[in-house]
Amino acid sequence: MSALRAAVVSFRLGGTDGVAIEAAKWGWALEQLGWRVTTVAGEGDADCLVPGLAIDAPRPPSGRDVTAALGDADVVVVENLCSLPLNPAAAAVVAEALRGRPALLHHHDLPWQRDRFAGWPPPPDDPCWVHVTVNELSRRQLADIGITATVVRNAFDTDAAPGRRSAVRQALEVGEGEVLVLQPTRAIPRKNVAGGIAVARAVGGVFWLLGPAEEGYGPELAALLEGAGVPVRHGSAWAEARTAPEDAYGACDVVALPSTWEGFGNPSIESAVYRRPLAIGAYPVATELAAFGFRWFSSEDPEALAGFLKRPDEQLLDHNHEVARRHFSLGDLPRRLEPLLGALGFAADGAPPASGSAVPGQRGAVHGAQ
Repeated sequence: MSALRAAVVSFRLGGTDGVAIEAAKWGWALEQLGWRVTTVAGEGDADCLVPGLAIDAPRPPSGRDVTAALGDADVVVVENLCSLPLNPAAAAVVAEALRGRPALLHHHDLPWQRDRFAGWPPPPDDPCWVHVTVNELSRRQLADIGITATVVRNAFDTDAAPGRRSAVRQALEVGEGEVLVLQPTRAIPRKNVAGGIAVARAVGGVFWLLGPAEEGYGPELAALLEGAGVPVRHGSAWAEARTAPEDAYGACDVVALPSTWEGFGNPSIESAVYRRPLAIGAYPVATELAAFGFRWFSSEDPEALAGFLKRPDEQLLDHNHEVARRHFSLGDLPRRLEPLLGALGFAADGAPPASGSAVPGQRGAVHGAQ
C-alpha cells in the first residue's frame, strides 16, 4: 500500500519565522508516521510555489491553481494561512478549495489577538476539518465562539548540540569577557525592542537584535538603536556572522524575549534547550508556558538577572533544560499528531479510513495531544 499524502500549505515556508519553522517540524513528524509530505506556499522554499498565496501578493490565486497545487493529498495542513488575515483573499480561496476534504488548520495566531486585525471574522470552519492551536488561550477563545480545537504546543530538539561560541563572538566583535544579550526576534512593535535594550543596559552587555524591521518599523527601530546607550549588533546571525540558529544561542550569554504578545514565543523554550538564562516579557502565553515549571527572569525587572550573571547557578539551567525535555521534545511530536489524524479517520499507521470509521463530519474534540 502506498503512503498517504499530506500537503502543508502556508503564506511562506522554508524561512526562519516561527510558522515556517514549526511547519517544517510537522512535516518531519508526519513523515515519521509514514506519510509522504509535499509543501505549498506563496513564497520561500516549497515543493510548489503559488505566488498568489504570498502575504503581499497583488491578487489571490485562482481556485483551480490551489486545487492543482494540493493535488490528491489525503490531508491538508494549513499553517496560519486561514488564521491571520494577512492575505484574506487568498485564505478565502484556500478555504473554499478545502471544503469537504480532510484538513488540519494549525493556528499560531488568531485575528483578535493582534490590534490591527480587531474586528476581523474568526477562522473558517468545516465538518471535515480539525483545528489545532499552539496554546491553551487560543483553544479557549475558539471554544467561546463554537469552534472546537486541540492544543499541540511547539516542539523542539531538546538534544541539540551547542553552537559555536568563539567564532561567532569574534565575527560580531564581542570580547569573551563581555555579556552578549541576544534578542532572536524580528523588529516589530509587539517584539518590544526597547525592552531588550533595557535588559542589555541592566547587565552592562552588548545588545544583539537578530531580525529585520518589518511592518514599517524601520524608522522607530533606527531611533531606538541609535539611542540604546549600549553597544548594538543588528542583523541576521546567518547573514552577518554566518551562523546557524544554534550558533546564535551558543554565542550569547543571555536571551531576551521582552515581547508584549507572542502566539508561543519559541525563544522561551530554545533558551532552555541551549542552557541560557531568559529575560521574558509578561505576554499572556508566557504565563501559560511558565506554569510547566520554568525558572525565568522578568524583562521588566532585570536586576535579578544581573545578580544571576554575577553568581551563575548551573542548577537553574539544568532544571529548565529538563522541563523542556519533558514537555516540549520534538521526538514526542509524531505521537501528538496521531490523535489529530485519527479524528480525521486515519489510523496511526497511516492507513486510510476504514469503512464505518469516524470519518470527517463525525469528529469530536481530540484529547491527549498537549
